[in-house]
Amino acid sequence: MKDGLYQFIVGVVDLFLWGGKLIGEENLPKRGPAVFIANHLDATGPIAAACSIPLRFHPWVIADMMDKELAPIWLQSDFTERQLHLKPPVSRWVAKALCRISVPLFYSLGCIPVYANDYSRMHETLEMSMEVMREGKFLLVFPEDYRLPKDPVTKIQPFQHSFVRVGERYYAETGERLEFYPLTIHGTGNLVVGKPVVFNPLNQVGAERRRLNELMEDSISAMYMNLEGGNASGALSAERK
Repeated sequence: MKDGLYQFIVGVVDLFLWGGKLIGEENLPKRGPAVFIANHLDATGPIAAACSIPLRFHPWVIADMMDKELAPIWLQSDFTERQLHLKPPVSRWVAKALCRISVPLFYSLGCIPVYANDYSRMHETLEMSMEVMREGKFLLVFPEDYRLPKDPVTKIQPFQHSFVRVGERYYAETGERLEFYPLTIHGTGNLVVGKPVVFNPLNQVGAERRRLNELMEDSISAMYMNLEGGNASGALSAERK
């Protein structure tokens, strides 16, 4: 999909489905590549990120959602029944109808499949991500583990650290340190971009994966709490090295 068509579609979606407010625009990168890490907020997250941020993203998407046979099953369980509260067989009919649009749309948007149930195929996700990085573009990752319970206040699930491997691959190939931007999406219509955290190749692999993962999760949760008017002291965690 060409950028002009992408911006047109995003503009229409923003007008009718989002219309939110962007906070922290000064933190956005002037150029790529970079990786944005965000909370999902159910179906709201991807829509909010695309509509609020004036950058062209390549999102990581669960591979089943990009498979025309598996997508209706996933969508029925996760969206038409859990979020729309429809009952079978209507939930199944609606899921199948939506997938006729969503599956080809994901491909045309340049989404990258993530094989959540087949870790051995992670190399495919990473290679497609590196193609995006080589072109100086932007990734959008929602790293919450959908299998784990949500935080009772922020509704954010614990993060998985697979996204850090993009930083590892990028440094190994280019010798440059990739930036990761925390992105908080709130149900009130606000979206906050935080200051970036830079991949540190001097740390041991496991330690750096934990560090970046925790910094992203803590920063996103703190910004969410700040929007709630709560205690945003978690933002101090961004000082960790």
